[in-house]
Amino acid sequence: MTIKETIEDRSGPLSAPVDPSAGECLLFLVRHGTTTLNVQNRYRGRRDVPLDAQGYQDAVDAARQLSSMGLTAVYSGPLRRTMATAQIIADEARVPDLRILHGLNNVDYGAWEGLTAEEAGMYSPEAFSLYRSDPMRAVCPAGERLTDAQGRMVEAIELIGARHPGEPVAAVTHAVMIRLLVVRLSLMAGEDWRIPVGRGSLTLVSIKDGAISLTRLPEGSDVD
Repeated sequence: MTIKETIEDRSGPLSAPVDPSAGECLLFLVRHGTTTLNVQNRYRGRRDVPLDAQGYQDAVDAARQLSSMGLTAVYSGPLRRTMATAQIIADEARVPDLRILHGLNNVDYGAWEGLTAEEAGMYSPEAFSLYRSDPMRAVCPAGERLTDAQGRMVEAIELIGARHPGEPVAAVTHAVMIRLLVVRLSLMAGEDWRIPVGRGSLTLVSIKDGAISLTRLPEGSDVD
């Protein structure tokens, strides 16, 4: 089964709040809202760009979708665009404390940060070809190996699951981190790994007894 077929099988309406007696953590992964660099289709990486006006609306839309889920905690990566998105979600859910988790941070794009895909391809054609077609072998020049980013993302999800058994939780992160998690959970890689992850979109996973399961994939057309 391809990732596209997996999306068709696992997309759909949000699930209802979890049954606490089941001991399963239901985790809503949220992509942060739009920034000016998103609009310009430039790799943001660790550059700490804020949300733009549309980005705040993306965050509000995500918060409204999650308002009836009974969230008990909201996590965020350490950059302003994820924290601002997460704070809006936390306020809507009346969760008093926003929790920062560095494992949710974006890939370190190194020399590609601030570049468009076309510019990155010109800068380092071989490395960029691997990035597009083989994430398990890809390394961003002067930046991060994608398997390392994937590993810390998985560790962050496992930690959240261990802290919140039987609870619905939200965590705000980045598109590439969600894609790398999907690759890991779907046991797939290759050229179609860059699935659409809309800004402010929701991806749903469940964690029980340390095992992570993919429940719902994001909607949207963004593949930047």
